[in-house]
Amino acid sequence: MTKDQAVQVEADDEGLSLEALCRLACVSSDWVVWRVQAGLLGQPAGSPQAWRFDAVALARVRRLAVVERGFDAAPELAALVADLEDEIARLRESLQRTAMP
Repeated sequence: MTKDQAVQVEADDEGLSLEALCRLACVSSDWVVWRVQAGLLGQPAGSPQAWRFDAVALARVRRLAVVERGFDAAPELAALVADLEDEIARLRESLQRTAMP
């Protein structure tokens, strides 16, 4: 089983726990908690021990970590970059749909 398949299996059950998310994204739980509290990763319900994350959240955590580490960027700037990348992808998909005959 590949790493991506393992993530899918783990995420399909009830979502990824904070611990699993951190392990798969190579970040600390403090790193995730701070970004959730700052509104950069959504607002899971309950305490951090009860949080569940989907594959989209995992991808966002990985993207934020890469931007922060690679460019020594502030968390808010990394979140803005991730938002802009998502918007560009959405616009490209929309353009492709409208360009198809």
